[in-house]
Amino acid sequence: MKMSQNFRQGQSQIQTQKLAMTQQLQQSIKMLQYGTEDLLSFLNDKMLENPLIDVSVSEMDTQYLEPKNYDASKSDGKTDWINQIPETTQSLFHYLIEQIHLNYRDTVLRSLSLFLVEFIDTNGYLTISIEEAMKLRQATYIEVLDALTLIQMLEPAGVGARNLQECLMLQTERDNAAPNQAYLVLEEYFDELANRKWQKIEKKLGISLVEIQEIFDYIQKLHPNPGAMFHSDEDSIIYPDLVVKVDRKEQAISISSTKVGKPTISFQANYFEKMSRQGGKEVEKYLNDKKSEFEWLKKSLDQRGDTILRVGEEIVKKQSAFFLEETHPLIPMKLKDVSTALSLHESTISRAVNGKYLTTDFGVFELRSFFSTGIEQQHSNELIATNDIKQVIKALISEENKAKPLSDQKIVDLLKEKDMQISRRTVAKYREELGIQSSSKRKRFDN
Repeated sequence: MKMSQNFRQGQSQIQTQKLAMTQQLQQSIKMLQYGTEDLLSFLNDKMLENPLIDVSVSEMDTQYLEPKNYDASKSDGKTDWINQIPETTQSLFHYLIEQIHLNYRDTVLRSLSLFLVEFIDTNGYLTISIEEAMKLRQATYIEVLDALTLIQMLEPAGVGARNLQECLMLQTERDNAAPNQAYLVLEEYFDELANRKWQKIEKKLGISLVEIQEIFDYIQKLHPNPGAMFHSDEDSIIYPDLVVKVDRKEQAISISSTKVGKPTISFQANYFEKMSRQGGKEVEKYLNDKKSEFEWLKKSLDQRGDTILRVGEEIVKKQSAFFLEETHPLIPMKLKDVSTALSLHESTISRAVNGKYLTTDFGVFELRSFFSTGIEQQHSNELIATNDIKQVIKALISEENKAKPLSDQKIVDLLKEKDMQISRRTVAKYREELGIQSSSKRKRFDN
């Protein structure tokens, strides 16, 4: 009986140790998967739980301030990213409140305007109906409408709109340079304009298709989300994990990790020594457990950095032409190619490239954007990168006759002549991924 009890106790201890190992492994995996912001949040949580851990972040340099979601396949090396960083740190809400207090007297309408501002989303749209506002404030329809009109007179133009149509109308109404019939077309024929049923507008208003094209081009330049410029700066900043330096003269590429903007941890030795002097088995055990946790965390953090660097080195090795040539071509590359070369699991590669970035002298790129599939050429049996096919499609469309734009089937035929055989459905998919509309919506009437 005693042997049975001892066996069960020993079995219980082994299972507990195994569970602890699994939790540590799971946290290591999460640390690799985290981007910089999530990693910092994770480490700060650990610091709150463990008094022996101190978390710090090195200061950012302006050279690392880059827009998020940047794709390697869309680089031309000429974009001035610094000028795209928002200048303002003021929120749209506070900007509107400030204008209301400055421009309007303390009346019932101002009070209603202040109330309605609370229901304007970050894009500048009103998210509450007139009827709902009437019930909540016990106000009349005219009072609420007048209060909304006051908001719609504020900056930025288009703010306070209840839908896209009204937003565009508000912007057009203020613009003296707007085409003569632009406001009327938006007000009366918005759906026809959007769906390119322009013959109906031509017939009803007695204006030419060229004039409608001019109105359409003007509207395309308006801002569909007037509040977007007030979005937080932090949403527009990324923190590169790797730095790539290119010597085109020597045709050499070097890559290294960067600590700039990255969280690091250090051991609180003074606190450890101070607590150790208090003595006691419980204190000693607590400190040893927390020290072990710090050592594991430090090891996992270093391992995360090493893995990202190894993956980055392999990407740069396989995609060297992207860094050395002016056209920045990408070759077909899969996660499996890198995992095989590094003897790592594909899931590890996936975690190491998602939300991780490298910076160069011509832009910042997410590691996952260097991976693309390829299509086998009919005659040469060589793989051609998906991105290369997209660039050919983009070039064909940019050179097309705008009065008679290329259909997807015509693009299929032209690609076939270049030994790129893909289906019409694939052309449509690539075109949509490039943000290019269908041929019927690309047709112009001013050529």
